[in-house]
Amino acid sequence: MPASAVRSRNPNHPKKGASIKVEPITRLEDIQRIKMLLADNPRDLCLFTLGINTAYRANELVSIKVGQIAHLQPGDRLDIKQSKNGKYRCSNVNDNVFAAVHDWLAVHPNPVPSAPLFRSYKTREAITAICVTALVKRWCAAIGLKGNYGSHTLRKTWGYHQRKTFDKPLALLTRAFGHTSEWQTLEYLCIQPTELEELYAEAL
Repeated sequence: MPASAVRSRNPNHPKKGASIKVEPITRLEDIQRIKMLLADNPRDLCLFTLGINTAYRANELVSIKVGQIAHLQPGDRLDIKQSKNGKYRCSNVNDNVFAAVHDWLAVHPNPVPSAPLFRSYKTREAITAICVTALVKRWCAAIGLKGNYGSHTLRKTWGYHQRKTFDKPLALLTRAFGHTSEWQTLEYLCIQPTELEELYAEAL
């Protein structure tokens, strides 16, 4: 079957020439609502928690093996090979990630080192990045969020709150995302217009 035919059947694939920007989850209360929604689904809660606490892409998240993370403690470093350039990107395990990972591993059907961390419920294989997009869309719809959400929502949510909630330097986020400029990071996180507006907020 031609690739074009496959793409035409994918409802998440943008039309030719279209520009669709996936959004971050900007409200902390909505993050908590999704966590409550996933409270009885430790795999998905682990995926969501790890995704919004790192700058990893979906295909990097689903590549994680149990043996790469099961032994890590809060503060330890997790190194994942980037899909785009083959280089390693590191993040540090925080308390929320540690708890979510170990809650999932406690009921993981086969928590051996070589097993995928995010294993499909139907097969022994890892879930796919396309599956992550579908899950994120489902979670956001379930709590009534309006907008365009997908797998990049997870890493964008991390970056958005590092910048807007925790006031981390833009230069650090640009480095974490592997972007070529700070302007690209602002645009990626969907905060470029608001940060420009803030330039004019203070009167002289």
